[in-house]
Amino acid sequence: MTFSPLELTLVLLGSAVLGVVAFRMMHLPPMLGYLAVGILIGPHALGWAMESEATHGLAEFGVVFLMFSIGLEFSLPKLLAMRGIVFGLGLAQVAFTIVATLLFGWTIATQLPAHLHISWQGAFALGGALAMSSTAIVVKMLTERLELESEHGRKIIGILLFQDLAVVPLLIMIPSLGQRPDALAETLAWAGLKAVIVLTLLLFVGHRLMRGWFTIVVKRRSQELFMLNLLLITLGAAWITEQAGLSLALGAFVAGMLISETEYKHQVEEDIKPFRDVLLGLFFITVGMLLNVSMVIDNWWLVLILLIGPVLVKFALIAALAKLFGSSDGVSIRTGLALAQAGEFGFVLLNLASGNKLIDPFLTQVVLASMVLSMLVAPFIIAKSDQIVMKLASNDWMMQSLALTKIASRTMSTNKHVILAGFGRSGQSLATLLSEEKIDYHALDLDPERVQVAQAAGLQVSYGDAARRESLVAAGIYRASAVVITYASTPSALKVLHQVHLLAPNLPVLVRSHDDTDLDALKAAGAAEVVPELMEGSLMLASHTLVMLGVPLRKVVHRVQAAREARYASLRGFFHGFSDVGEDADLDRLHPVTLAENTPSVGKQLGQCLLADSGAVVASIRRGKQVIEFGPETVLAAGDVVVLRGAADAVARAENLLLR
Repeated sequence: MTFSPLELTLVLLGSAVLGVVAFRMMHLPPMLGYLAVGILIGPHALGWAMESEATHGLAEFGVVFLMFSIGLEFSLPKLLAMRGIVFGLGLAQVAFTIVATLLFGWTIATQLPAHLHISWQGAFALGGALAMSSTAIVVKMLTERLELESEHGRKIIGILLFQDLAVVPLLIMIPSLGQRPDALAETLAWAGLKAVIVLTLLLFVGHRLMRGWFTIVVKRRSQELFMLNLLLITLGAAWITEQAGLSLALGAFVAGMLISETEYKHQVEEDIKPFRDVLLGLFFITVGMLLNVSMVIDNWWLVLILLIGPVLVKFALIAALAKLFGSSDGVSIRTGLALAQAGEFGFVLLNLASGNKLIDPFLTQVVLASMVLSMLVAPFIIAKSDQIVMKLASNDWMMQSLALTKIASRTMSTNKHVILAGFGRSGQSLATLLSEEKIDYHALDLDPERVQVAQAAGLQVSYGDAARRESLVAAGIYRASAVVITYASTPSALKVLHQVHLLAPNLPVLVRSHDDTDLDALKAAGAAEVVPELMEGSLMLASHTLVMLGVPLRKVVHRVQAAREARYASLRGFFHGFSDVGEDADLDRLHPVTLAENTPSVGKQLGQCLLADSGAVVASIRRGKQVIEFGPETVLAAGDVVVLRGAADAVARAENLLLR
């Protein structure tokens, strides 16, 4: 089917939107949606979109902007801090995967038909492609499972970081491998020399120019100029490396590295993201278009072998290396399971190898299909990793039991304490205030380094996941007075709320959130109060601004109080004391009334007490430890604490109606 350029663009955009929506609804990465769309509309299926030089050019720009983003994230201090994992475990994983592929290619060379024989150059390129894992899928899953700061999470991130770095030399080497065997050594040496010269010029000369030039552009105060300059630098650096016989992506990576050293890094990152995501989506569509569905169906057994084989080998290799580098069995297996699938850069390298005729087109098709399938099953493997580890690692349950025993031993003597979910900056600040008020607390955190340092300082912190039932029980949830979720993550907070509700439904839980977008969901899940950090920050900013502009402090306090009243039920009004006589007379006050056995209102419906006639309202009703939902039909019981809100005389009249 032939389309005009505009029609082809509409087909690509419409298909991409539908594909991403469908995969988002299934909670899968949008990248898989792009691949599925490419397969569906490609020349081997519906035939709506054909391969062309224009689509390949745009797709290559997607890779350029992806490498630019990787360069922006490149941080020398971060690499040095994780150098043992990155340059030890990460280097070993990539190197051994390539070596294993070379050995496999050499072993089966005589067992395959002549047209499927793979040279060592092709096996090397294929090994580089299979060594990559999906950063998008793995990081998303680790974030949702709160495992980024866990021991296996740190090892996974370190390996992914080295894989990203390993792409740079592979992008240089793979095109060179397509040269004549007798000229290969000379070609590789010449490519390496050019890379050193170009990178030296870009890094040293470019580093001196970048900050000054960006300062000049920024002073013009034009967002349009800033964006044009950003595109010029990204594509200009890519053009320089291409002119030197290297890849476009290498130049973009260097440009990202240079900008990452300036104070404009975060602004650049936000501005470039739309270009990167759209063009990268087009790249994955073109990758999907390469897949010949009928060929894959006819050779399903080979696709299945190439799916199961590399995934199992990669899992075993990574798990063994992690164990060799000192990890426990459970951590090693979790690391291997998370990284066993193929990755985004694997498609880039496979495409490059196929373009340089290093791999037979038929083999490219079946490998491509197996890589796509491995990424589709990856989320399910990671989701079931705990069950798999429990079956494969006989001592993992013992290690977990030991960790829970340590938590229980630290909290055994505490009572009426506060359980802190997370011990970051917010958790540590809250812990300090609780300590000053002589209130016991115990924090659960998943960053082993932070836990170790905090424990050395004598703080009540343990390594544990507050979203797990066992951790909450070990932390003494049945004896606790409250739970505070100190990190702003709604998915995690909902998991913690679910577990707390099952274990101790009357225990109040306070939740920190980024904003009030998920306020209703958190409240519905059982949060006693939700504190949006953006709202609190804006209130403090507004109060300081008003004071600096000459607004009386008393009026500012009243305005802030009114804003908080609209959000926090527990902060509406205040409890009046002796020291408050004559102060804040125009603010509502809160007053608790405890109903005794012989109180006339006990046994009556709340609406029958005619409290509205007093001018006061009921702010809350606590029955035992639980704040109950109430309405006019609520029957009052002995022991209920009815909190009234209103002016002083109105509260007095309402109390009289309840008690007399």
